[in-house]
Amino acid sequence: MRTAHRTCPICDAVCGLRLTLDGRGHVTSVTGDRDDPLSQGYICPKGASLGGLDEDPDRLRVPMIREGDTWREGSWEEAFRLVDENLSRIAREHGKEAVAVYFGNPTFHTMAGFMYRQALTQALATPNVYSAGTIDQIPKHASTGHMFGDPFAIAVPDVDRTDYLLVIGANPVESHGSLCAAPDFRRRLRELRERGGKLVVVDPRRTRTADVADEHFFVRPGTDPLLLFGIVHTLFADSLTKVDVDVNGLGELRELSASFSPSIVASYCQVPAEDIVRLAHELAAARTAAVYTRVGTSTVEFGTLAQWLVDTINILTGNFDRPGGVMFTRTAALEIFRTGQPFTAGNWRSRVRQLPEMIGELPVATLADEIGTPGPGQVKGFIVIGGNLVLSAPNGPALGRAMSKLDFMVCVDPYLNETTKLADVILPPPRITQMPHYDFLLLIVTVRNYARFSPQILPLAPDQRSEAEILARLTMIAAGMGAGGDPAAIDDLILDQVINAGLSIPGTPLAGQSPAEVRAGLEGDSGPELMLDAMLKLGPYGLSLAELRDQPHGIDLGPLQPRLSELLMTPSGRVELAPPALVADVDRLRRKLDEPPAEFLLIGRRQLRSNNSWLHNVPSLVGGSNQCTLHVHPDDVARLGLNGQAVVGSAVGELTVPVVANDAIMPGVVSLPHGWGHAGSTQSVAARHSGVNANTLTDASIVDVLSGNAVFNGVPVTVRPA
Repeated sequence: MRTAHRTCPICDAVCGLRLTLDGRGHVTSVTGDRDDPLSQGYICPKGASLGGLDEDPDRLRVPMIREGDTWREGSWEEAFRLVDENLSRIAREHGKEAVAVYFGNPTFHTMAGFMYRQALTQALATPNVYSAGTIDQIPKHASTGHMFGDPFAIAVPDVDRTDYLLVIGANPVESHGSLCAAPDFRRRLRELRERGGKLVVVDPRRTRTADVADEHFFVRPGTDPLLLFGIVHTLFADSLTKVDVDVNGLGELRELSASFSPSIVASYCQVPAEDIVRLAHELAAARTAAVYTRVGTSTVEFGTLAQWLVDTINILTGNFDRPGGVMFTRTAALEIFRTGQPFTAGNWRSRVRQLPEMIGELPVATLADEIGTPGPGQVKGFIVIGGNLVLSAPNGPALGRAMSKLDFMVCVDPYLNETTKLADVILPPPRITQMPHYDFLLLIVTVRNYARFSPQILPLAPDQRSEAEILARLTMIAAGMGAGGDPAAIDDLILDQVINAGLSIPGTPLAGQSPAEVRAGLEGDSGPELMLDAMLKLGPYGLSLAELRDQPHGIDLGPLQPRLSELLMTPSGRVELAPPALVADVDRLRRKLDEPPAEFLLIGRRQLRSNNSWLHNVPSLVGGSNQCTLHVHPDDVARLGLNGQAVVGSAVGELTVPVVANDAIMPGVVSLPHGWGHAGSTQSVAARHSGVNANTLTDASIVDVLSGNAVFNGVPVTVRPA
C-alpha cells in the first residue's frame, strides 16, 4: 500500500485529495487532504469517487477506428496516419478554414489541455475555433474585456473576509464555486454568518445555497439584468455610491439606470420593488460586501449585461479590488494568457450567421451552421478534444446530425459516447492517475493565492500515449509536419514562447538571464512539467517545480491583495463603466419590459454528484438526488394535471420526462439538469440511468448578442401531461 496526494480535477474547486493505492495500482480509498491549506480536508462525493472514475472499465485504452457502423482497435501509428491523411486532404482541397476544433470542459482541467491549445490553434490557422467557454462563461470574459481591457480580469468574492454576500444565479454549495475556486463553500458561508455577516441568494430555485442563506428571493429566469439595474438605479437615486477606483462613464451609467427603477422592473423580474431598494441599501451600508454571480446569469439572453452590472455594483458600493469585496487572484505561474494589449472582439466573424469572435473563438451555437451550410469555408473536418457536444451544445441532437455528415472527425476522449460515436478515430488519453496535474486556469480564480502540483502517480503502459503527446502530434499534423515526427519539437516551440514572453515582463525573477540560460535551468519529466517549471520561475513568486514537489499538500501564498492597477488594460487607463458595446445593448433589454412573459421557462439544475455528462458512468454517483427529472412547482403540477410524466416542448424539440413536484422551484419555472441522454450508450452504468437530453429543447439560433453565448436558462417551453 502507498499514499499519493493529488488535486481533484473534476470540478472547479481544486480540492486536495489523499489517495491510497495497493501494489497493483488500484485506488483503495480517496479522502480529503487535511494538510491542504485551501481545502483543509474537504471532499465531496465526486472527489471521493475518483478511484471509480479512474478505473472505469468502459474507458478506452487504445485508439479506436470506425469502419462503417463498427469499431475496431488500432495502433497509434495507424490512427495518427489516418488523422494526417484526412485532415491534410481536407485542408488541401477546401482550405484550412474547412477544419474546426473544439476544446471541451475537461481540457480546462489538464496541463496538456491548457499548454497545447494555443499551439494547436495556431497550427490549424482556422477561424473555426470553439470551446465550452461559449456554453457557459464567455459573457464574463466579454464584460471584463470591455470594462477592464483584459477578458481574464475576473474578480472573485473575498468570501472569507466579506460581511455581506449577494449570490445571484449561482449555487456554490453544490458547485463549490465556478469562476471562483473555493473548496467547502458551505463552511465558508457558515463562517460568514457566524461572524455576523449576511448571505442573500437570488435564484429561480431554492437551492442548497439558498437553504443556508439569511434570505432567498425567487427571480424570473433571464431577468437578472433588470434586477441589477434596479439596484444601480437605487444607488444613484439615493446617493449611496462611493466609487474608489478611477472610472469613466459614471454619468452615462446614471442616465442609463434612470429608466430601470425598482418600481418598473419589479413586476417583470418578480422581486418586490421594496426588496430591490433594501438590497441596494444593505450593499452600500455593509462594512464590506460582494456580489457574485455565475451560470444562471451567464447562459441567458442578456448574459454579458448581467456580468457587467454585477461588477458595476461592486464598484459603485466601493467593494471592488479591496479586502472583503471582490478581488483578483495572483497566480504562482506566469499568466501567459494575458496579452498585454487592450481587449478587442469581432476580429473575425462566423461564415453563416456573422457572429463575432470572442477571445479567439466563435460561438458554439453556430457550429451546426458552419458544418451544414454548403459553400466556400464549409467545415468538413473536425477535431474534438474532451467534449460531448451532442449532450452539451444548444440543440445538441441537430448538431449531432450535422456532425454525422462530416468528411472526417477525430476525438480525443476516453469514452465511446454520444459524440465520439460519430467520429472516425478516437484517441484516448490515459487515466487521471497517469497524468501530472497543475490547474493553470482554475488557480486564477481561487479565493486565496495558492499553488499545488500533483505528480504522475502511475506509469503509462507501452500501448498508451500521454495527453501531451497526443496533442503535440495533432499539432504537428495541423502544421503540415506529418504524423511521424518527434513531438518534442512542439514542446521546444512552446517552451521558447513561454520563456521569451516571461523575460519580456519587467521585474521577472529571472531578469538578466538569456533564454538559453533559463532553458538550461529547467527541470521536469515531460514537456508540460518543463513548461510549468518555466512559468513558476518566471512568475511573481519565483517558485519552481521542485519546490512544489517538496510541498505535496500545496502552498498557501496568502490572502488576495489589490492588483487592479496592473491588470487594467483599457486605452484610457480607467475602468469603463459605460462601454459603448454594452450601452448599445441596453435598448434591447429595455424592450424586454414590453414583452409578455412565457407561461413556462426552463432552467438547468446543478447536482452535487454530477458534472456535465462525464460522471454518469460511476455507480456511486448515480441515483438518489442525482437523477434526470423535471422539477415543477406543486401548484403547476395540480393545475396542469401532471401525473408521473410530462411532455416539455420548445421551439426546436420535445421531451417526455418524469415529474417531481417541488416547492423549491418558483411557479412558472421548470428545471431539468443537462448532461443526460445516454440511451443506447456503450457506457454500461450511464445507459441504465440514461435520462433525456435537455439540449433537445435549447435553441441554437438564440444567443446573447454581445458574446454569442448560447441560451440554456430562461428557455420558453410548454408543459403538458404525458
